[in-house]
Amino acid sequence: MIDLHVHSTVSDGSYTPREIIQLAKSRGLEALALTDHETTAGTREAADEAKKLGIKFLNGMEMTVAYRDHKLHIVCLGFDMNNQGFLDMYEGIRHNKERDMDKVVECIRQKGLDLTMDKVRKHIGVHFDRYAVMRALVDLKLPCPVQKLWDEYLNPALKELNVFGDIPAREALPVIRAAGGVTSLAHYHKKIGMLGWTREEQESALCELMEFGLDGMERYYPNYAPDDEEFAAHMIEKYHMLPTGGTDFHGANRKGVELGTGINGNMNVPYEFYEKIMARIGRPVA
Repeated sequence: MIDLHVHSTVSDGSYTPREIIQLAKSRGLEALALTDHETTAGTREAADEAKKLGIKFLNGMEMTVAYRDHKLHIVCLGFDMNNQGFLDMYEGIRHNKERDMDKVVECIRQKGLDLTMDKVRKHIGVHFDRYAVMRALVDLKLPCPVQKLWDEYLNPALKELNVFGDIPAREALPVIRAAGGVTSLAHYHKKIGMLGWTREEQESALCELMEFGLDGMERYYPNYAPDDEEFAAHMIEKYHMLPTGGTDFHGANRKGVELGTGINGNMNVPYEFYEKIMARIGRPVA
């Protein structure tokens, strides 16, 4: 059992990178990739713990890219974090994700929530970004789902202040490939994805994204409907795409989705997916 889509407290998960690895060990996972949003800050901690506990570890990052007036999430795996092209792109991404967060906090406060900079500062771990703001919003313990906080407060504030700054897919995908990594389209069926497009439109988009440098897509995801899974399998086979899969684990911040096994045990990503990725990036499996 493996999991190639996992989040920690470095972005919007509830387990630290070290705790993620410890949980993986307790649940019998053989390999895991840490894919926090737009950050690699938890990689060293997770890698060290994985080595200690005998878990195969793959560095990663989930990146938001702009494509056809949509946002897509791209799982990036196995890239050289010291590659200069990657470092240049990463610096720009971090700037876009962290700028004007004080204004975002004030914008949310003006919408009627008791959110202050003092409250947000308590939740700044590595980065002062939207995830720190979200942790502070969750800590307000409002009687509403976490998703509502995103949809009605945080995302509107980000949009109002124009601080999204997502890099175009055409620019981002080649950088990861040049850094020796692979890229996979995450949860294509969601709003941050290709929701609302016909299957023909989705296939056309996949073909163009592959021209930009996309290597694969998620073959397995916890809440794929049967036809979503069937379409992903068909695209992977038809275009010889690299299959990946993961639970998109967020711990307590996404209740009901368990590391490695998804929702009510509906996932078990094949170990061969990990082997294929390692072969593609030229690394030994062991």
